[in-house]
Amino acid sequence: MVVGDFPIETDTLVIGAGPGGYVAAIRAAQLGQKVTVVEKGTLGGVCLNVGCIPSKALISAGHRYETAKHSEDMGIKADNVTVDFSKVQEFKAGVVKKLTGGVAGLLKGNKVDVVYGEAYFVDNETVKVMDETKSQTYKFKNVIIATGSRPVEIPVFKYSKRVIDSTGALNLQEIPKKLVVIGGGVIGIELGSVYANFGTEVTFIEAADDILAGFEKQMTSLVARGLKKKGVEIFTKASAKSVEESETGVKVTFEVKGEEKTIDADYLLVSVGRRPNTDELGLEQVGVEMTERGIIKIDKQCRTNVSNIYAIGDIVEGPQLAHKASYEGKIAAEAIAGEKAEIDYLGIPAVVFSEPELATVGYTEAQAKEEGLEVIAAKFPFAANGRALSLNDTDGFLKLITLKEDGLVIGAQIAGPSASDMISELSLAIEAGMTAEDIAMTIHAHPTLGEITMEAAEVAIGSPIHIVK
Repeated sequence: MVVGDFPIETDTLVIGAGPGGYVAAIRAAQLGQKVTVVEKGTLGGVCLNVGCIPSKALISAGHRYETAKHSEDMGIKADNVTVDFSKVQEFKAGVVKKLTGGVAGLLKGNKVDVVYGEAYFVDNETVKVMDETKSQTYKFKNVIIATGSRPVEIPVFKYSKRVIDSTGALNLQEIPKKLVVIGGGVIGIELGSVYANFGTEVTFIEAADDILAGFEKQMTSLVARGLKKKGVEIFTKASAKSVEESETGVKVTFEVKGEEKTIDADYLLVSVGRRPNTDELGLEQVGVEMTERGIIKIDKQCRTNVSNIYAIGDIVEGPQLAHKASYEGKIAAEAIAGEKAEIDYLGIPAVVFSEPELATVGYTEAQAKEEGLEVIAAKFPFAANGRALSLNDTDGFLKLITLKEDGLVIGAQIAGPSASDMISELSLAIEAGMTAEDIAMTIHAHPTLGEITMEAAEVAIGSPIHIVK
């Protein structure tokens, strides 16, 4: 590879090697394109390095600790259960290392060139890639922008040693005695739950009417109830005002119901959303259309208004989900190859690794009715399932949303153990155009949590077995 003033040519350039970018690069290479990926950080992006994967490693460790301490109901009692948090962090780092190494192997195996540095558009066929010592120009036929997002920083709560973002929360070297979390969304709830399981006194300050906006109240109330059982305080309709920081902690001032309160803690985690990484790419050089929030506008093939420039993931409209980015990456690569692939988000699930886990796909009952659809909302409780009872984990339900006229499955919501795994069957049902009868007639292994899906389908068609009609 010649480095210097002469541009290096490639068919498809992918900017960003997160779950959107590296998947797009692999699919493009599989379709016969010469592909180059530009990454300014570490392969795997936020998700693999400081997001989805490390947070789930900590969540799993927290569950193990709490289970070891609280299994008396099953006749198991463990004394003097302790946590070596440095070992927990080592475990987390090991998981991340395996996956990022796996991504590197996959890119190499698909003959994708990987370049490290920051990309800046010169025109709609050229970018300049710069690192600390040099720059190199790349000329491309098509480009896929997959630069992801970063945590929103509130001016009053600037990140520091004690005021941390999600990355800081994942990398703490000790279990804090007290933690305040501003924001009761998915990231805040997951990370707050991690430390609550390890014994931290956690307080949530949420501006909205409820935690986990976007999920149904009957789902989020189960999570709130579980958190309160752990001693977690949740203030909703609350407004964070200021923070005073010292060497050893923070004092947070907030307002709720017209009353001003203060709370001391070791750390303040600010988790109020993420903003797209589109502001340092030089997109104004090529005239790519964006919203005021920096979101890139795309069509159904992830193509921008500039015909050879595509965008995917957190930098386009829609939920900021790793699996959405991967899905869009495949669509963009296939569109570049001339295939007729188009995005269709109805079957994309969303999951919260809370306690209990929450998962949703397609329409909720309320959304369906808002669109004038006549639906059946069929609900089955985990408490009536043999496997849930044997796990001693029965909080929750599965709700199946089907069209009244023909039983077509158009949505589902799950709150309960392994909801994150169970939702995939219902995503498939929506994608495949299945009906409640199709699911009800599918033999599910016994005893499993998966039977709950079948049982809810039987409720939908009016012939439930394990609850009274």
